[in-house]
Amino acid sequence: MAEIEIGIFSRGCLSHRVGDEATLLRRFQALETERNHKHCTITWCFTSDDARVKLERLYPIKQT
Repeated sequence: MAEIEIGIFSRGCLSHRVGDEATLLRRFQALETERNHKHCTITWCFTSDDARVKLERLYPIKQT
């Protein structure tokens, strides 16, 4: 989820040339304020069952 958020901020803040650090900071803060105001969330749909199917050797099924 962190990588998704980084991508959103990268596209939102770095889509145009940035002249200086202060401009980048203003863009970042504006996007952060907008996303917080809209209560933007990320719905994570990759479950542990999905992980067991796709990454079987890393997520073995526990024997009970």
